[in-house]
Amino acid sequence: MSRRIKRTDPKPRSRDERKEARPFKARSAKPAGLRPGSKPGAKPPRFASERVERRAPKAEPEKAAPAKPVEVLLPTKVQTVKVTADENNMRVDRFLEAHFPGLSFSHIQRVVRKGELRVDGKRVDSKDRLEEGQSVRIPPLKLDTPKAPNPQSEAAQKTLAALKEMTIYEDDDVLVLNKPAGLAVQGGSGMTRHIDQMLEVMRDSKGQKPRLVHRIDRETSGCLLVAKTRFAASHLTGAFRSRSARKTYWALVPGLPKPKQGRISTFLAKEESEDDTIMRIAQHGDDGASHAVTYYAVVETAGNKLTWVSLKPVTGRTHQLRAHMEHIGHPIVGDPKYFNIENWQLPGGLQNRLHLLARRIVIPHPRGGFIDATAPLPQHMQQSWNLLGLDASRFDPIENAPEE
Repeated sequence: MSRRIKRTDPKPRSRDERKEARPFKARSAKPAGLRPGSKPGAKPPRFASERVERRAPKAEPEKAAPAKPVEVLLPTKVQTVKVTADENNMRVDRFLEAHFPGLSFSHIQRVVRKGELRVDGKRVDSKDRLEEGQSVRIPPLKLDTPKAPNPQSEAAQKTLAALKEMTIYEDDDVLVLNKPAGLAVQGGSGMTRHIDQMLEVMRDSKGQKPRLVHRIDRETSGCLLVAKTRFAASHLTGAFRSRSARKTYWALVPGLPKPKQGRISTFLAKEESEDDTIMRIAQHGDDGASHAVTYYAVVETAGNKLTWVSLKPVTGRTHQLRAHMEHIGHPIVGDPKYFNIENWQLPGGLQNRLHLLARRIVIPHPRGGFIDATAPLPQHMQQSWNLLGLDASRFDPIENAPEE
């Protein structure tokens, strides 16, 4: 389990969506060293450039330093602020939030609606976008008086404790949860308990509730990112939109994918029936079809019968990884929607549950640096790893896959 913020700046690579599934190419001609425990004469990893051996885990997990309270200085008289290059294309309400984090949503909407805030001398809407160099006239502002917190019920306290138990990383702006398999992210037909509903107990004194930034399937466990403020929600959503977020998934599949590292590029479209909804492989131009790209890599095999694969989705389509692995003939073990291999028997001791984990997420932090969170294997996958003799500490070759 990792709880840290990295300060390195990744370099995005070029994008190529024209080719169908193709193997990765090593980025260096130098051979990588043998993996721990490999036999003499074994082939080095095909994926990547030379890498440093995995370091031993620290005795104490690294923790982020507690964030210092932000001192909010509100203008007591009219002032004019220039829009910087970093604020180009920012919404008016997000601009105010960024400059004055203590302002309530209602106060922001009020000063904009009344025309007290002007951009280049003109009235604007809170959703209008600003441009670099524009002058923003800001009226005198004041913080709303915080409401006294209401005592929580016993049920609310239990929900809050459950969220704390799931927490992998938390600061003033961001929360990363280790969502358990079987718990939905959002509500649906007949759904009474889900993450979005549980977050109600985390409303602050101004009534602001943490916001979901992305979603993972109900039966998938692992990293789920939540924004605790509107400011963070805007930045994190933008990072997903610009594909600055890097996600890694682990899965168990039957057989051995060939090649061992590759790129899956297809179009996906929703197919609905009376009983179910799935994503099918579609053609460019089909109604509702969206392009989807996934990189995959074989990490370790168990007698060529089952394989642990690591997956990196470039796009974020519904059921993308599940549909893509089924497309190349290796559906994820325990998948009730996409596993359709006839006469295939689950090895004894393995649970017939979806073996898919949102293992890791790396994303720019709204206030600088990077959030880098890792989720452990859920109980049913840890059981399978133990029975199959798979080593969860092995080097993950998907780290060297392209970003696009």
